[in-house]
Amino acid sequence: MNWITNYVRPKINSLFSRREVPENLWTKCPECGTMLFHRELEANLNVCSNCDHHMAISPRDRFGALFDGGIFTEVKVPEPIADPLHFRDQKKYPDRLKAAQKATGEKEAMLVAEGEIGRTPIVAAAQDFAFIGGSLSMYVGNAFIAGAERAVAMKKPFVVFSAAGGARMQEGILALMQMPRTTVAIQMLKEAGLPYIVVLTHPTTGGVTASYAMLGDVQIAEPNALICFAGPRVIEQTIREKLPEGFQRAEYLLDHGMLDRVTHRKAMREELITILRMLTLQPPAIRADLAAPEASTQPEPAAEAAPATPKP
Repeated sequence: MNWITNYVRPKINSLFSRREVPENLWTKCPECGTMLFHRELEANLNVCSNCDHHMAISPRDRFGALFDGGIFTEVKVPEPIADPLHFRDQKKYPDRLKAAQKATGEKEAMLVAEGEIGRTPIVAAAQDFAFIGGSLSMYVGNAFIAGAERAVAMKKPFVVFSAAGGARMQEGILALMQMPRTTVAIQMLKEAGLPYIVVLTHPTTGGVTASYAMLGDVQIAEPNALICFAGPRVIEQTIREKLPEGFQRAEYLLDHGMLDRVTHRKAMREELITILRMLTLQPPAIRADLAAPEASTQPEPAAEAAPATPKP
């Protein structure tokens, strides 16, 4: 009886009472290997608390941390032709789109929204590298232009967060044509006298770097972000020489005059508020609001009567 009581019964109870532990509770930092709890990572904006490595963050989560109170309104984007070239490699292009939409929960690789940061109204666009490498497509081109047109119509600054592997090969020349289209949209912003700020995140490469990602009035990058047209491996294989340490990283480009700032993700919101208010000739932002004074419920003390002055 002792064997059944002490061994068999606890074993059976443990099998039936075992809880399912979700697999996404912990994330391993790709830089230092530290295991990070998901709530801690989200609170730290997907930045490793051990080595400060900036991991990828979705546009929706980025906007939630950027806009006041996490409140923003999406800007409507015109729909392009779904599969103009009927392209197929290992999968059909529409199947790749459906898989990316299911994995990310987003319609395409760019999200455009408007709202306020530090009570400064802006229009913002952000690319999602998880959606087919954040590649520049006809939809992304339409989204960028829709954001620029909305900024011009509402007279608001335009802020873009870039993250891309280049133009989308499944759309061929039609994807490459988004480079001049977005350049024309930036010219519209300049003619309207509106600030255009670019925040380059890891990685920003290819046709995106060769167009709207490097045409900002102010160029900001996140730490250690890869920013280039052709990657370092391709360049090394072409020129057959070893590249300098940190070549094409944000800090290297800052030292060589291609960037204005390299800013930590947690400080990005305050940096953008300061820059935007300077460019739009507004006073410094109010960091906090004072509560209204509470009405006093106690009666005010009666004024003491002054002593009578005797008459002469």
